[in-house]
Amino acid sequence: MSKQSAGILLYRLSPHGIEFLLVHPGGPFWAKKDEGAWSIPKGEYEADEDPLQAALREFEEEIGTRPVGDTVPLTPILQKGGKLVTAWALEADLEPAAVRSNTFSMEWPPRSGRMQSFPEIDRAEWLTLEQARARINAAQLPLLEELARKLSS
Repeated sequence: MSKQSAGILLYRLSPHGIEFLLVHPGGPFWAKKDEGAWSIPKGEYEADEDPLQAALREFEEEIGTRPVGDTVPLTPILQKGGKLVTAWALEADLEPAAVRSNTFSMEWPPRSGRMQSFPEIDRAEWLTLEQARARINAAQLPLLEELARKLSS
């Protein structure tokens, strides 16, 4: 069975229209990547776990705070590597500078024998749909577009 991931697409309404909170992965592999590297806050979950609860947990781990509010289910998407992403939209505001991500450890530089810790998420930003188009993982763009359609109708 392919891996499953659950996430929260946080959004807010601003004078610029709908803005989405996207996150950039931390660690040395992503340090110089921008276009196509951003994501909604999400993470993998086990088959016996409730996907919405997993999405809320992952958001809290990656952002540092648990989102509160009514969730709107979005149509699951399949990423290029075969991972199924189930997501919910939630309207709330958050200061990106306040993001405090959990960390992971890895050997860095490779084959150095030295372990280093890196934040899972190194930054977050509010982006309009047009700004997000170039920066988000392309497979996740339908989540933003679906929410934009739902909010405009």
